[in-house]
Amino acid sequence: MTDEGAVEALFRDVREVDGLINCAGTTSDAMLVKTVEGKVVGKMTSEQFDRVISVDLRGVFLCGREAAVHMVEGGRGGVIVNISSISRAGNKGQTNYAAAKAGVSAMTVTWAKELARHRIRVAGIAPGYCETRLVEVRDKVVATAPLRRLGQPDEIARAALFILQNDYFDGRVIEIDGGLRL
Repeated sequence: MTDEGAVEALFRDVREVDGLINCAGTTSDAMLVKTVEGKVVGKMTSEQFDRVISVDLRGVFLCGREAAVHMVEGGRGGVIVNISSISRAGNKGQTNYAAAKAGVSAMTVTWAKELARHRIRVAGIAPGYCETRLVEVRDKVVATAPLRRLGQPDEIARAALFILQNDYFDGRVIEIDGGLRL
């Protein structure tokens, strides 16, 4: 997803694109500066920052751009659904991830404004924590979640289906988070 040539080649091999679920995500959590008793003992590295930005923001940009090219040139319009995160509002230890997911939400609104004239709708989903193999802080999250559970992947999929099927939904990001606020 981060290699521009590879993404372009992938989309060249696709005959038609009517919709795209644009979901990229990796984490490399770290505090901006980690301290112990007033002394800095660690910091987020630029490599940690760049890796997450590259996958979570650049990857979404590249795939969204190439899907839009297909949709515009195909003349039939389409739908792009970008997956952000509730962490877009900021989450301790996730400077890189929060910045990337906030960027995905901003691109969603921007693209909706730019692509509407081509009958291309763009919307997003900002999930909370979901039951996947990547959730490493499960018990802590569940204890603070109002619904006392994690989201299920099929619940996020149903939100995507709503966006794909609702021709009047555009330029917005739906939060599917069980009431959890970070």
